Amino acid sequence: MTVDCNNRLIFFKKDIGILNLYQVYVALAGLFSIETAKLGENRGFCTSKTIKYMLFVRINIYFITGGNMPNPREERLRNIYSVLEELKVFTLEKLVSTLSCSIPNARLKLKQWGSYTSYNQNGRYYALPTVPYFDKYGLWYFEDIFFSRYGNLKKTVIHLIERAPLGLTGKEIGALVRLDPRSFLHHFRNVQGIQREKAGSAYVYFSDNPDTYKQQFRSRTTQPAEEGLSEADAVVILCALIKHHGDCFEDIMALPEIRTRRISPIVIHDFLDHRGLFKKKPTTKF
Repeated sequence: MTVDCNNRLIFFKKDIGILNLYQVYVALAGLFSIETAKLGENRGFCTSKTIKYMLFVRINIYFITGGNMPNPREERLRNIYSVLEELKVFTLEKLVSTLSCSIPNARLKLKQWGSYTSYNQNGRYYALPTVPYFDKYGLWYFEDIFFSRYGNLKKTVIHLIERAPLGLTGKEIGALVRLDPRSFLHHFRNVQGIQREKAGSAYVYFSDNPDTYKQQFRSRTTQPAEEGLSEADAVVILCALIKHHGDCFEDIMALPEIRTRRISPIVIHDFLDHRGLFKKKPTTKF
């Protein structure tokens, strides 16, 4: 770093070693030298000595911090991220307001963050990737807003059916995703990845992969419905059913005594259905 006859600072790339930093400081030095020429060397505070000292301090800060100079924009984004984490879930409108940006830019930020979109509530809610605690089915429920590790409802249902040892009936699917199957299963009659077959009075959804289908179908027709349910679990379920007579299956599943035992909704559904304990309603079968 030197000073020429016109009192302008001259930088060399080798003096700093960082090209973009070098360019910034050259521009800064040029600006200050112009101001100095206007004010006069004796009257102006921006002398070459002052500039040298200021840049020396700046360069030292740069290398002390490992090249990570404070960035107000990044700091603001980190603060916003923390606020959204505390909220658990948020809408696009909330994000636009918080970021003070356009809707396209807000959607871009959601993608960059890898945010999850709710599979119910018309996909209106979002959650940051650090927030959900997914269960073994890859699902997370926050109040009446539901999220899936696998994306939207269609992808989630296909994945659940693919991984189900016995395939899934419409009621079993509804129990897992906590939605009325009548509200969405009519969209799954001809969907790539699954196939359905009539089994008694209801339809069973299987994977359309030939090998997986054979295994699921064999297990469905030979495995006892209540396998995996202990005698103690059965007693708890029956007692809850008597105590809360008339409640729907979803309400039974939400009872504290049922939830604390961590029993699969599929197992409970098959246990009750096998014994005819579901309240019969004139509904369309899936």
